[in-house]
Amino acid sequence: MKADHRNILLVEDDPNFGSILKEYLMINGYEVTLAKNGIEGMEKFKKDTFDLCLLDVMMPYKDGFTLAKEIREKNESVPLIFLTAKTMKEDVLKGFKIGADDFLSKPFDSEVLLAKIKSILSRRMTQVVPESDEMDFVIGEFKLNAKLRMLTFKDENPLNYPQKKTNYYDF
Repeated sequence: MKADHRNILLVEDDPNFGSILKEYLMINGYEVTLAKNGIEGMEKFKKDTFDLCLLDVMMPYKDGFTLAKEIREKNESVPLIFLTAKTMKEDVLKGFKIGADDFLSKPFDSEVLLAKIKSILSRRMTQVVPESDEMDFVIGEFKLNAKLRMLTFKDENPLNYPQKKTNYYDF
C-alpha cells in the first residue's frame, strides 16, 4: 500500500544511514528530503511543506531537540519522530515536552518505523475535515439547514436555533 506521496523531512547526520533510510521510505511511497544536520534541516523545513519530520537527536551544529523547538515555533502540528541512540528517560521526556509524537531508539526495525509513520499520518488525516458548501444535512429523521439555522424533526414545524454565543456569560 503506497503512502500517496506524503512529504517527509529526514534529518540525519550519518550519511550512510540517512541514504538507506531515505531510499527505504521512498520505496514505500513517501517523498523524502534528507538534511545532514540541524541547520540544513531548518533551512529545508522553511522552504517546503512537510507532513512529518524524522529527527536524529545527536547531530553537529544543531541537535534534534533544538531543531524540534524551532520547527514547533513555525508549525505546531507537524508530527515529529525522534530517531536516537539516547534512551535515558530524561532524554525521552525532553523530546515529548518539546512536542514529539514518538521516539525510536537506534537500532530500530524499519517496519516498526514505517508502521509508526503510517499510524501518525492516518490519524492526522482524520483530523483534517474538508470544508463543504453544503448547508442541508439529514441525520435519521432530523433535517438541518445550517445556513438558516433551522432543525426539523420528521414533518413537524422547524425550530430556529440561535447563533453560537461567544461568551458563556451572554444570555
